[in-house]
Amino acid sequence: MAQTSSNNTVVGVFDDYSTAERVAQDLTNAGIPRESIEVKSNFMTGAAGRSHSDESHEGGISGFFHRLFGQDEEHSHYSEAIRRGSAVVCVTAPQERLDQAIEIMNSAGAIDIDRRVAAYRETGYERHDPNAPPYSYDDAVRERERFRGGQEGASIPVVEEELQVGKRAVQRGGVRVYSHVVEQPVEESIELREEHVKVERRPTDRAVESGDVGRMRDQSVEVTEMAEEPVVSKRARVREEVVVGKETTQRTEKVRDTVRRTEVEVERMGEGEGRGNRGSDYASDTDYTSDFRRDYQTRYASSGVPYETMAPAYDYGYRSASDPRYKGRNWPEVERDLRTDYERNYPGSAWEKTKDAVRYGWEKVTGRR
Repeated sequence: MAQTSSNNTVVGVFDDYSTAERVAQDLTNAGIPRESIEVKSNFMTGAAGRSHSDESHEGGISGFFHRLFGQDEEHSHYSEAIRRGSAVVCVTAPQERLDQAIEIMNSAGAIDIDRRVAAYRETGYERHDPNAPPYSYDDAVRERERFRGGQEGASIPVVEEELQVGKRAVQRGGVRVYSHVVEQPVEESIELREEHVKVERRPTDRAVESGDVGRMRDQSVEVTEMAEEPVVSKRARVREEVVVGKETTQRTEKVRDTVRRTEVEVERMGEGEGRGNRGSDYASDTDYTSDFRRDYQTRYASSGVPYETMAPAYDYGYRSASDPRYKGRNWPEVERDLRTDYERNYPGSAWEKTKDAVRYGWEKVTGRR
């Protein structure tokens, strides 16, 4: 990262365009106008072949850095970094804002351009050629991985499995209902009435009466016989209904399984590394405890917050200073990572209220206080 004093401009180099864009957003959130921030890169989103701008040679990116640095050879280093796939963030702001911009860039992992150029030279690089073609996306990725493997050291991923329990519907069974017609013989009793003509002759012996004289002619008498017979008819009646439905019940089932995670143990390979690299709890070091309490009296006591509330923040800064992940780095470079880790371990604490205590513990141990 470089600063040009003539026009209050600070320049930071980053390995990829997405990081540079994130830094630009952080700078904007910090109050620096977006029009005062420029991002230069050959890749817009990381997709091979997608150019961020149509700038080229002395009239474009090279010319931009030439105007910033004048005849200084340093301008060609930044042009070479962009040619190889890096992204550059330029911020022009008042002097009082530049320190804040530098801190933000360092926290995001800005590249030391001199060390990067030295790495270029190891592969035969001598000076920037404005006519050389830019790296493809694949070439840029390979270059970035080479630097990460050589400068950042090996890393051990810490992997932890999480148990995720969901639900799925499975068919356990069911009911199928059929209906069919069956015949069943039935029997009923009924009383029927029949009429029968009965002819009876009765012998008599009497004198003919006057009324009998008119009967001396041909005549006939008809008597009809009636009889009842059964009449059968049928009618359908609904005697019962079968209703098929479902009812839902719920039950709670405990799911038991095992999950795995990676635990990394750090073993120091020597003694006498100095008190600033010790990983013991600060409470066992009375000298640091006294220092932390003095800083608490100066910084927090008037607010009414008890020391016990701030003690974990001092302790966290103390312990983090000896963490191999942060060894050799200054506060602006590690603040972002420390904040993420601190908020994960102390979810009830507000970083903005405790970060000064964390920083004091960090810088006290690393000898910067």
